[in-house]
Amino acid sequence: MRIEDIKFEQKASQRIYNDYMKRIRKATASLSKMNQDDIYMEFNSHIFESIQNNKEKNEIDSLLDIIEKLGSPEEVLKPLVADKKLEQATKTFNPIHVFRALILNFTNGISYIFFFVLYLFLFGFVFLIFAKIFNPSLVGLYMKKDSFSVFVLGIINPEDQIKNQTYEVLGNWFIPAMLLSIVFFYLLITLLLKFKKSINQKTLS
Repeated sequence: MRIEDIKFEQKASQRIYNDYMKRIRKATASLSKMNQDDIYMEFNSHIFESIQNNKEKNEIDSLLDIIEKLGSPEEVLKPLVADKKLEQATKTFNPIHVFRALILNFTNGISYIFFFVLYLFLFGFVFLIFAKIFNPSLVGLYMKKDSFSVFVLGIINPEDQIKNQTYEVLGNWFIPAMLLSIVFFYLLITLLLKFKKSINQKTLS
């Protein structure tokens, strides 16, 4: 969809308008093209309608008043961009979108910091996969011989292994198990994040 920019009679007005709309584009650059265009169109329409309703005023004064009421795009759009980014992240399950969304939402509640920490824990599984490749005999899921309780998930000291009489349970299945764990917990955490967002929307409505 092509968005028609507003044409002004005065060059100064055109420059002010163009600069303001560029700032809107920049403030929403992390969003999808559709969301960017929706926000751009909304601001553009508001400016156009306000200009039409204030034709008796000087063009540049009218534009400056409108922009002042709308506020700085960098500040005004911050919560909207954060919410739209979170919506995009929970729909696509894209890890890059998820991390960007959480960072943008840090100021919207401690729960988003908690979710960010949960995602970071997933890197622990990635670390264990590489550790298993380089030290296969010292990395795994270790249990005590006379007990079903897990003693260590990760790296174990050879002395502790002998002292506590532990054995590695998964063997060659350790890496596939860690990969499945990463996928499972990533999907679970993202679904919980999506659920939290839906609760927030119901509360606001």
